[in-house]
Amino acid sequence: MLAFGVQAPGHCAFGGLVGPLGGPGRPGRGPVRLRLAHRQCPCAIFPADNVWHADVSKLPVNRDSAAWVASIGAAAHAHPDFGSGLIDGAPFGIPVTAVPAGQAKVKVTFSYAGESDPGPYPIPKNARIEGGANADGDRHVILQDTAACKAYELFDAHPNADGSWKAGSGAVYDLRGNALRKAGWTSADAAGLPILPGLPRADEAAAGKVDHAIRFTAPKTRKSYIWPARHAASDATDASLPPMGARFRLKASVDISKYPPQARAIAQALKTYGAILADNGSPWYFSGTQDDRWNNGQLDALKSLKGSDFEAVDSSSLMLDPNSARCRP
Repeated sequence: MLAFGVQAPGHCAFGGLVGPLGGPGRPGRGPVRLRLAHRQCPCAIFPADNVWHADVSKLPVNRDSAAWVASIGAAAHAHPDFGSGLIDGAPFGIPVTAVPAGQAKVKVTFSYAGESDPGPYPIPKNARIEGGANADGDRHVILQDTAACKAYELFDAHPNADGSWKAGSGAVYDLRGNALRKAGWTSADAAGLPILPGLPRADEAAAGKVDHAIRFTAPKTRKSYIWPARHAASDATDASLPPMGARFRLKASVDISKYPPQARAIAQALKTYGAILADNGSPWYFSGTQDDRWNNGQLDALKSLKGSDFEAVDSSSLMLDPNSARCRP
C-alpha cells in the first residue's frame, strides 16, 4: 500500500513509506522504507489528473458547437499533419528531441522575451527542428528531459554559430505538475499551451492507446481564449469563431472499426479525449510526432473524417482552478 510522499501513477516519488514495488505489501510484513532517489521511475507527460488526459466523451455539447464547426469547415477533411519520411523534401510532424541527463544548457534570446521563460535551455547539438534545418515555418524545437521530468519548447528556433540559439518564444514545463502559464502569456504555441502533451506518438499508437487530447489548428480564431489556453492570436471578435483552447471530440456515432491500427488508435483518442485548438492554420490539421515508425498509409484513413464528424464540448465543468491544468475526474 502506498503511503505519504508518493505521487500519481507514472511519477517518481521522493521519500515516504511504501510497500514493495509492483504490488501490495507482503502478508505479515510491515511497510518497507525505500531509497526512492535510486528508483528508476518513468516520467509521464503530466499527471493523470491533467486536463490533457481528461475523458470528454460524456461532456455536454457546447452551445456554440455548430457555429464553430462551420467556421472551421464542416465539409473540410481532417488531415494528420505528421508521419514518416519526407513531404516535399522535408520531414513532417513535430520532432521531439530526447535530452540526455546532464546536458549542458545554452543561452536562448527571444523576440517575445516578456512572455518567454528565460532559460538557459538544455539543447543538444542534434536537436531536431520542425521541418528540418532549412525550414521557414514554425520551426518548433521540443525537448523532453525525462531525467529532470521537464519539457522545453521553442517557437521559430534558430541556432547561432557560437552554440547559443535565438527563438520567437519559449516555455519550460514541469511534467510532474499542473501549472499553467501566466494569463495572457503565449508559449511556443499560439494558445499559450504546451505542445508535447498534444502530440500522438508512434509508440502509443503501436500499443493501441493514445491517452490524451490532440493538438489541432483552425483557419480563423476569435480574439479570446478559454481554459486551459492562456493566449489569443487573433483580432477577430466574431462569436461564430472558436476561441483558443476550445475542445472538440469526434462524434461517438462515427464508425472507426475498420480503420487500420494506427488510425484507429488516434480516432479513438479523438472520441475519448478530444482535440484542443492550439494555433491558427489549416482546418482540422492534427499534430503528431515526426517518427519513421508511423505508417503514412494507415494515417491516411483519418483523411476520411470531415468537420461535420466533430462537435465542440463544454469542458468548463472540468476546471478546478483557472490557473491550474488539474481537472475533475
